[in-house]
Amino acid sequence: MNEWMHDGGRQGLDGERRLFAARLATGLIQGGALYLLYRAAEVGMWPDTRPEVFGGLALAFGYAPAVLLAAVGRLKPLPLALWTAAAAAALFLMGWHDVARRVIPQNDQAPYLEFPVLAFSAAALFVAHHLILPAIRERRWRADYHAYFDVAWKAGVQLALSLGFTLAFWLLLQLGAALFHVIGVKALSSLIGEAWFAIPVTCLAFALAVQLTDVRDGLIRGVRTVALMLLSWLLPVIALLTAGFLAALPFTGLERLWDTGSATALVLAAAAALIVLINTAYQDGRPDNLPPAALRIATRIAGALVAPLVGLAFWGLALRIGQHGLTPDRIIALACAVVGAVYAVGYLIAAVRPGRWMRPLETTNIAAGVLAVAAVLALFSPLLTPARLSVADQVARLERGAVRPEAFDYDFLRFDSGKAGLAALDRLARSSDARTAELARQAKARDARQSLTAPERQARAAGIQIQPVPGQTTPPSFAAQLFRQDNLMYACAADTPCRLRNLDLDGDGRPEVLLATSSAVLTFSQNTDGQWVQTATYVVACAPGTPEKLAKGFAERFAVAPAGLPDLIVGGRRLQAQPEIRCPPSAPR
Repeated sequence: MNEWMHDGGRQGLDGERRLFAARLATGLIQGGALYLLYRAAEVGMWPDTRPEVFGGLALAFGYAPAVLLAAVGRLKPLPLALWTAAAAAALFLMGWHDVARRVIPQNDQAPYLEFPVLAFSAAALFVAHHLILPAIRERRWRADYHAYFDVAWKAGVQLALSLGFTLAFWLLLQLGAALFHVIGVKALSSLIGEAWFAIPVTCLAFALAVQLTDVRDGLIRGVRTVALMLLSWLLPVIALLTAGFLAALPFTGLERLWDTGSATALVLAAAAALIVLINTAYQDGRPDNLPPAALRIATRIAGALVAPLVGLAFWGLALRIGQHGLTPDRIIALACAVVGAVYAVGYLIAAVRPGRWMRPLETTNIAAGVLAVAAVLALFSPLLTPARLSVADQVARLERGAVRPEAFDYDFLRFDSGKAGLAALDRLARSSDARTAELARQAKARDARQSLTAPERQARAAGIQIQPVPGQTTPPSFAAQLFRQDNLMYACAADTPCRLRNLDLDGDGRPEVLLATSSAVLTFSQNTDGQWVQTATYVVACAPGTPEKLAKGFAERFAVAPAGLPDLIVGGRRLQAQPEIRCPPSAPR
């Protein structure tokens, strides 16, 4: 008999039918709403014309129906309606803020919501739901730990099975469509490719899967028991590997760990794996669920290992932030590390404290869950927006001289930090430091980010090798701007240096810079702002020869010849000729 029957719901077959109808109606409404959003984006109608509203509705309709699917029949109508409305409102505001803080170009068809808000809001909703549901049912601020364990792990199994069912459903549809397609019937292939069919049917399939798994409550609990038992015996494996890793660090040193560039993510992932597997062994903590002695020992060891892993994460973050400042990824990692610190302290106490086996783990899990939900709400709201905090820190580093203007990542402000970054870039463009202001203005004018970061560009520019031909010199302003020329960073290397010549090609009284690479001659002109920009490329046709021959000819046998074909003026527009070069066939050897 389902849990909902104990909450005043109608018992028996009639009650199951009502529950079935409620879940299918939820899936149908969700599918219809998501299709309407898809259609609005396709044709450019409201709410697509208000991207922040679109983002909020997409997140709310994408996730909030899961609250109804999971809680219908388990909560009375009023608490269910209030909790669903609160969850939908929070999701809408998170989606609104994620879009509103960014700069979305006109006619931009990219996804409105970024991956972090999609991932972390889903995780926060799952945790919050399974903190709130038992508390509402027991009418207490904190329910019995057994209730938290029961609803959360059962829901996790249901979620996995429902997603698997939905995927299998679509695989069967695709298989059926392929079978019909080979005999010339293409109607099913066309049908499943239509958004008006695919989106609602997917939501209906998921809702049906939730209902089917819910009516087989005993089966789900059995699957959960088997899954927990299997996973718990992986705990000694990860505990042994983690202990070996930590024991090896004093001998190998931490330099190799930090050199990976992903050390913080690795150790946090290892800590998360330990936390999950510790809970598979502990389960609800009841004496009748006590695992074997070997597993209890492994659980205590694993509980003590979480703390050094989280400590390493904080160490790595401190080094990176000290060297390069805050970034959105580092702020999110720092929030994860703070939540991990709660687990680390609580699990360490549970591991060493005598008495009932690992009892402090229960309070730790609840406290960490509340903190995790609060952290997600803060990070994806104006309170602690990672992009805003990162912009403030990076600009402060620039202004106090911790980073040189040439090495500062202006593209981060221009393309990766939304409106906060653009506002900071506008302020830097008015800076009293002429170099900073110049580079900020250049970044504002760019339509796409540079392929290399500022430090990478500086390092590669330092390796550019240019040799002026006899009697010629490299203009100082051109040499100072080499770090902006992407194509020279690969063509003008130490083993294949570029040859330089100054020549007034267009007769305007200002010489251009001609650079001969191994396969072409590049021309650069200085604009009215004093910036050198590439204006043309001369390629060698028919007889490329060797790089040495081209360089020698550029230095010794150099001449200018008139173009073979003039430009055309058509309707007031200038058209330039691009001759078709037909090389004679090679002589037989």
